[in-house]
Amino acid sequence: MERWLLTYSDLITLLMIFFVLMYTISTVNAQKMQAVASSLNQVLKGKAPEILDFAGPSIIQGRSGAKRGDAAREQIELEAARQQLAEYLRTLEGMNPGISKNIVIMEQERGLVISLKDTLLFPKGSAVLTPQARLVISEVGKTLVRLPNYIRVEGHTDDLPIHTAQFPSNWELSVIRATNVAHLLVNQNAIQPEKLSVTGYGEYRPLVPNTSEVNRAINRRVDIVILKQKYDYFEPITD
Repeated sequence: MERWLLTYSDLITLLMIFFVLMYTISTVNAQKMQAVASSLNQVLKGKAPEILDFAGPSIIQGRSGAKRGDAAREQIELEAARQQLAEYLRTLEGMNPGISKNIVIMEQERGLVISLKDTLLFPKGSAVLTPQARLVISEVGKTLVRLPNYIRVEGHTDDLPIHTAQFPSNWELSVIRATNVAHLLVNQNAIQPEKLSVTGYGEYRPLVPNTSEVNRAINRRVDIVILKQKYDYFEPITD
């Protein structure tokens, strides 16, 4: 192959990269344009290109982030879900005074978290859901099924060791507890299994130090996390 063809093909490749970068910049920004031009100039001089960092959500939905309009709509949907869950919690408290202390609904940067204490969900040292837990989780699932978001079910324990034939360590206990909650969401609420993931953290993600029985009770929980769509990249569905 002629040497000039290699140079020509490199130039065409650089031009293609240039136009792809132009396309991905959603708004005309002089600073971004200058960064692109500087990076290409470095390449043409045979030097290492500058690393371009364009802050903001990706234009490719469902991977590295949602579109700007989608993010605003998603926030509205998550707020509506939070209000619906809070209303159910108030109704539940009216029928079962004191039960609300076992359920916490909170917003985090990653999404909306429904935290269920193990005293509500399981007998001590067991992963079998109580009848009351099944009722609560099924009602929570009625809200979750309407959302397009991925859902992560996370199991947590305290630091007291466990070593049985079924649960060699707290990891196994936390994973199986979270798995049983996920199965219930699928079987009772018809939530698509591909939208769910299960994680067991054992005693290694405490909310408070495991220095008392009160604190240990706080740490024993199952969290149902409605993930924001910008985290879809970490919970991919394969086509």
